[in-house]
Amino acid sequence: MKKERVTLTLLKTLGSCRRRFHKTPNVAATHHHHLQPTMEEPQQLHSHRYSFNPTLNWNPEVQNYFAKAYGADRFSRISTALTRPSRYSCIRVNTMRSTSNAVIEKLQAILKESSSGSGDFSEVGANGNQALVESEDGDNNNNNPLRGDCLGAGAVSKCQIPGMEYVVFVWGSGPRDIDYGYAPDRPPKEVIVSRKCAEAVLRGAQVYVPGVMACSAHVEKGDTVAVSVAVEQKGVDGGWGIGMTRGTVLQGSPADPYYFERNGLYIGQGTAMMSRAGLFRVPEGVGVDMKNRVYELHSFHNVLEGEIFLQNLPSIVAAHALDPQKGERILDMCAAPGGKTTAIAILMKDEGEIIATDRSHNKVLDIQKRADEMGLSCIKAFKLDALKSVSRHINASTGPNSCDANNGVANQVSDSSNVQREGMSSIVTERLKTEVMVENGNGEKANGKVYVSKADIRKSLRRARNGPGRNQSLGGRVDGSKGFSPNSFDRVLLDAPCSALGLRPRLFAGEETVESLRNHGKYQRRMFDQAVQLARPGGVIVYSTCTINPGENEALVRYALDKYKYLSLAPQHPRIGGPGLVGSCEFPDGYVEEWLRPGEENLVQRFDPSSPLDTIGFFIAKFVVGSKDG
Repeated sequence: MKKERVTLTLLKTLGSCRRRFHKTPNVAATHHHHLQPTMEEPQQLHSHRYSFNPTLNWNPEVQNYFAKAYGADRFSRISTALTRPSRYSCIRVNTMRSTSNAVIEKLQAILKESSSGSGDFSEVGANGNQALVESEDGDNNNNNPLRGDCLGAGAVSKCQIPGMEYVVFVWGSGPRDIDYGYAPDRPPKEVIVSRKCAEAVLRGAQVYVPGVMACSAHVEKGDTVAVSVAVEQKGVDGGWGIGMTRGTVLQGSPADPYYFERNGLYIGQGTAMMSRAGLFRVPEGVGVDMKNRVYELHSFHNVLEGEIFLQNLPSIVAAHALDPQKGERILDMCAAPGGKTTAIAILMKDEGEIIATDRSHNKVLDIQKRADEMGLSCIKAFKLDALKSVSRHINASTGPNSCDANNGVANQVSDSSNVQREGMSSIVTERLKTEVMVENGNGEKANGKVYVSKADIRKSLRRARNGPGRNQSLGGRVDGSKGFSPNSFDRVLLDAPCSALGLRPRLFAGEETVESLRNHGKYQRRMFDQAVQLARPGGVIVYSTCTINPGENEALVRYALDKYKYLSLAPQHPRIGGPGLVGSCEFPDGYVEEWLRPGEENLVQRFDPSSPLDTIGFFIAKFVVGSKDG
């Protein structure tokens, strides 16, 4: 019996007139995971329960806004696609160290070994377990134009987009229906995981101990368990949470927490790697080894390090759109974790200079580590807030429009120009030797000695007792910068921090409001103002985001073109994304958000997660900088 499919309840009537809308009522999305029992036959009821059929619960005003922007039907498709992962892994080959053909050969061997060891993959995508069957109403992956003649989960193919032959696809499969072995008198043993854990599992990860929230009583090591997810719900105080204490015991009855809310939120079946007691006692490790997954995707954690980099296809396209050339000086603002930075370096054949900045100490370390792993020497990473990218202290001898003695780096905070190239192993070794190093206000060692304050001793003791905190510095050293000279870069990439509403799989989106989406846009405009000042006349700026929000995409383009008359949109190569949104949107408070004008839509790239390309939601705009005189 084909299972029911419940979709979002959206607006029935939308305004018209070149996408300008007025007085449209707000309609909330409805969650249908938690339907209460009905008079359905038991088998049909439990078939619906033990499935994966999530819907996103949007803020009503946000849903109203997106329905206006895209149309109700298209937004419904986008919203559904966001809850599912892309059914392939996109891998960028480091051509400075390897070739696509060599990587494909190695990946095929790894996948073959994985298939023989665990049954995760085979040429036809089955995992050898008869409990798994293809979902009758699941979308299939065979109409993806990227796939070509490559068939079956686990198949590996080379990208056929001209100029991007160094990109490799490993194909997965899904969604699949899983028989969880339900019997009226014997429900399956279960594990509930956090939403973030579930999103990682849908991308191919295992269930790690910190992500386990609840578990059936009497689960022992080796038991088969059904894995479901607890998605945040809105509380009486207006806040969001799962309302569940970690370690909750599940009895398999409707009295369990989230029993009805978990309907349609089962992500697979696995083997418990430890007893119930162990799951909530040990701090780390694999809690459940996933055997049967709704989406079968391979994990590439620690695979061919330095040779490959797992990266979403639109992010690779953004690096191509920048069109970096050998010998140029390029700025990558908000560069962490370094994926686009290293992609640019490889396109330049590691010849030139790439300045990569981020305001987080640890993220700068990540960029450095990634560059070291890939053997790239043209990347220099600095700790710098993107809103302070333009130096306020211009060298008087060189003038405001010239690069200073530090090649455009104003007041570089470092006692060595090569600090960022130190290997991570030597950084860690130095940290262990010195334990704590306190730097003076200029970032230099005071008199070359090591001073340890009582506060640092207390922090060190806490870390020894509790482990490093999530935001604790990793202990490596990074260079800081107080900004760069205007007009000192040939090209600037601003992959702006955003609402990230294009990332998938996404099982929760309720916290974003119209106000928060507007605030993202305001922040991005301030960063773009910095980018415009740093790009030289004749240079290029590429702006990108991973969100479906027009206010952070088309509205930014409108702002840029209206404010800076010397900017113009430029064609992008390759062009595989769709057109941008033309028109505007009027909000209930009277605020009008302007988007693109006719003729501009084909000069940007908008990646729709519901399109056959099966990518994340993404946006790219490319600007050419004209003369700034006058």
